[in-house]
Order: sequence, then structure tokens, then C-alpha cells
Amino acid sequence: MRNKVTVVGAGNVGATTAQRIFDKGYADVSLVDIVDGLPQGKALDMLESGPILKSDAKIIGSNTYEETADSDVVVVTSGLPRKPGMSRDDLLLTNMNIVSSVVKETSKFSPNSVHIIVTNPLDAMAQQALKISGFDAKKVIGMAGILDTARYRTFIAQELNVSVESVSAYVLGGHGDTMVPVIGSTNVAGTPISELIGPKRLEEIVQRARDGGAEIVNYLKTGSAYYAPSASITQMVEAIIFDKKEILPTTAYLNGQYGIDGVYVGVPVKLGAGGAEQIIELNLNAKELKDLHKSADSVRELIEVMERA
Repeated sequence: MRNKVTVVGAGNVGATTAQRIFDKGYADVSLVDIVDGLPQGKALDMLESGPILKSDAKIIGSNTYEETADSDVVVVTSGLPRKPGMSRDDLLLTNMNIVSSVVKETSKFSPNSVHIIVTNPLDAMAQQALKISGFDAKKVIGMAGILDTARYRTFIAQELNVSVESVSAYVLGGHGDTMVPVIGSTNVAGTPISELIGPKRLEEIVQRARDGGAEIVNYLKTGSAYYAPSASITQMVEAIIFDKKEILPTTAYLNGQYGIDGVYVGVPVKLGAGGAEQIIELNLNAKELKDLHKSADSVRELIEVMERA
């Protein structure tokens, strides 16, 4: 019996995520959106690619949540996208209401699921999803660090003209301007990055990673990134469904780890069938730890705004 994954939001991120999962054939997919016909049409189009891709998975589109029942993983991508000049935080209250209404339904129909939150501002939306669902915090996580790390690794690989597979790195912290690339543990085939790239150039690469989403938004004008985000989501889904115990940078709820308590922040997490099964604590230097706390404080500010709304 195949697993079941629900993707809420049939826009570019959600639809591409649904497609990636359907293409591999290991899970049936429920694609939900409020726009009449949109998830139905996209799901049918994907379904008809099954014979070509040799996927016997089922995929169905819906405007309601009954079809999502008993999902193993729920991915929430619904919300307003960023436009040029907008920060992720500008979306806060509108997307808070959207995520609240979605999670109220998905948590009811799939009470044993793991929820992966993608809607921006991501860390605050994960906090809101936890509040609405009433789930154990291990079962509500956010996709950010994998994407931020992928961008960071991409730019390092380009700089050094090496395979991306040779670059090992983590990006922690909030999904935004306060993300924290861990320079001390970044290496290329075991060689510390500080021995390969000078500090000034490395800081330029770090800043480009921080601005990675905005750079794409500025190119597209009327949309935002979705290929790399959907690949990042799919990696998390597979870690959970196949109980891989894979350590990935994930937005998770901290209970004192790194000296941070009661807030969602991006950290390395062991992902398995239980969701965020373990928070991995890296040995950060003083600056990295300070930056991680600064990032957590930024998330707290957004939570306070939501609580006053």
C-alpha cells in the first residue's frame, strides 16, 4: 500500500511538488486549492503522464479536504507569493489567516500526519500551524534550510568549479535576511571553505544565498522560485515517508537547544517517520550562535505581531 501525501496550494510551488512526488510513484497525492478547476486540471494532467513515467500512483485534485483524509504527510504551500520589493514578512497577517484555515482542516482529516509548512514568512507560519493543529511539535516542521543550503552550495560549487556533491554545508536560522550559513563546518571534499575562498568573496557568496529568493523574484517580476523549493520539499517528504533518519536543515521548534526556547528556527534535524525526531546541536562559534539568536528574535517579533492581531 502506497503512502499518501497532501499538497495544499496548486500554484507553482505546490503543483511542482505534487508532480515530483507523483513522478516517483511511491505515494498517492491529493492536491488541494480554493480555485475551482485548478487542482483538478493539474492533477489530471499529471495522472495522464503516469504511463510514460511508469508511475502507478494516484493523484486527485480537489477544492475541499475530504480527499486528503489519512495522509502521512501534509505540505502547506498556500498563501500569497512575494512580489518585487516585498519582504517575506510583508505577507505575515494575510498568510497567517490562510495557514490557520488550511491547518484547521488538514489536521482534522489527517491527525497522525507530519505537516511541512512552506508558506512565508515560514518560521512564523510553522509556529501558527503548531498552535492551530495542537500537534506535538515534532509533527509540525518547516521547509527552509534545505533550500537556503542548496543555494549556498550552488554558489560555492560555481565559484570553485566543483560538483555540488562535493560541497558540504548547513544554513541555519530563519528563512530570510537573518539566515546563518555555518562557515566553520562548510567544506569541499573535507577541505575547510576558509582555505579555498577568501573572506571578502565568501561573504559575497553568503549574501547572495541570503538574497537568493529575492534575486529570482526580481527576474520573474510576477512570481517567485518554485523548482528548488519543490525539490527541497520532496527531499523532506522522502525522509519522512521512508523513515530515513536523514539529518537535514529544517525549521523546527526548539526547547532549549542552542539556548533558544519556544520558537521555530532552522537547525539540523533528524527527519524520520515521527517528523523532527531529534534536534542536532552543532558546535557553533560565538558569532554564529549570536546570529542564530538574532534570527530567533526576528521570528519572535513576528509571533508577537500575530498574537496582537
